[in-house]
Amino acid sequence: MALEFTDSNFQTEVLDSDKLSVIDFWAEWCGPCRAIGPVIEELSKDYAGKVNVGKVNVDQNPQLSINYGITSIPAILFIKGGQVVDKQVGAAPKSVLEKKIQSNL
Repeated sequence: MALEFTDSNFQTEVLDSDKLSVIDFWAEWCGPCRAIGPVIEELSKDYAGKVNVGKVNVDQNPQLSINYGITSIPAILFIKGGQVVDKQVGAAPKSVLEKKIQSNL
């Protein structure tokens, strides 16, 4: 199951982690976000223990969206060592996301 990242746990769960984190910035009202949701869940199972895969609800955690300049959703950030190492804006097939994960492991 994909993790739920929030304004309050982002520092410890993502920025302080030694693992690659894949964060899906999404909202309940966003159709493409709902479409990519199952892909994020699959990735969380496929990479369990190796990669932190989770979601940030932009409506409930506006500060994170501001901090990372999220203006379009879905936006998927790949963060390692506290830095954004890759990004995907808009829905993408699982294969595209897997390539980005593999290149940043």
